[in-house]
Amino acid sequence: MKVTKAQAQENRARIVEVAAALFRERGYDGVGVAELMAAAGFTHGGFYKHFKSKADLMAEAAAFGLTQTASESDGQAAILEFIERYLSRKHRDSRSEGCTFAALCGDAARQPDEIKATFAEELENRLTAALARQSDATEAERQQARAGLITLFTQAMGAVMLSRAMPDDSPLADEILQVCREALLVRVTQ
Repeated sequence: MKVTKAQAQENRARIVEVAAALFRERGYDGVGVAELMAAAGFTHGGFYKHFKSKADLMAEAAAFGLTQTASESDGQAAILEFIERYLSRKHRDSRSEGCTFAALCGDAARQPDEIKATFAEELENRLTAALARQSDATEAERQQARAGLITLFTQAMGAVMLSRAMPDDSPLADEILQVCREALLVRVTQ
C-alpha cells in the first residue's frame, strides 16, 4: 500500500516528536535508530526514507524540542513564573517533557556543528523575542537586558543540570534547586 505525501509528513512528524522526547530523556547516544523507530511505531528500515542520517534527525528533533519547550515571557510576572516552574522538582524529573537545553546541552557540545547551530539559533530567537518587547529601550539598556537574560537562563539551566546529576533521592538535588530558585527570585525582584 502506497503512503500518501500527507501520511509521510505525519509519519515524519511522529518520528521527530518521539525522538525529541527520547533524546531529552536519554541523550543522543542513549537512543538507537531501531529503538527510536519502534517507539514511534515504525520499522527500522523506514528511517532512511525520512532522514539522511541520525544526525539529521537529531538536528530536527532538537529544533522541535526547543520550540516545543519554549515559553513566551512578557514582563516580570512571566519571569517569576518561569523561575518557579523551571527550578522545580517536577521539571527536574520530567526530562522527556522538560527543557531541551537542560537535557541536551552537554550532548550537543559533542555533536556536529549542525546541532550546535540549532541550539544557538533557538537561544538567539528567544533572546531576540524577549528583547523585542523593549522597543523603547536604549541600546545600552537592551545590551544590559540581554546579558541579564543570558545570566538568568544559564544559572537556571545549570541548576537543573547539576540537580539531575545527583541521586534522585538526594537532599542535595532539592537544595540546589531551592537555593538557586530563591537567589534568582531575589535578583529579579530587586
